[in-house]
Amino acid sequence: MINVILYTKEDCGLCEEVKQDLTHLQARYPHQLTEIDITGDPALFARYHYSIPVIHMGEITLQAPITAGQLAEAFRSVIG
Repeated sequence: MINVILYTKEDCGLCEEVKQDLTHLQARYPHQLTEIDITGDPALFARYHYSIPVIHMGEITLQAPITAGQLAEAFRSVIG
């Protein structure tokens, strides 16, 4: 199973879109999603507040805007 970390915050429309895309990709690319709210950590907020949503998947990092195609390509890369 692939571990996916989504850096997000409340009321982030782009983050919601990425979560929907991940839900649609779940059957094809089984994964475990962990959401981290950047507002709970000043260092994460400083690092990501202008670039969320941010996805970490294996060695791959994606920053907004993130498309479903980019997510699928990242999954394929992680799977090898």
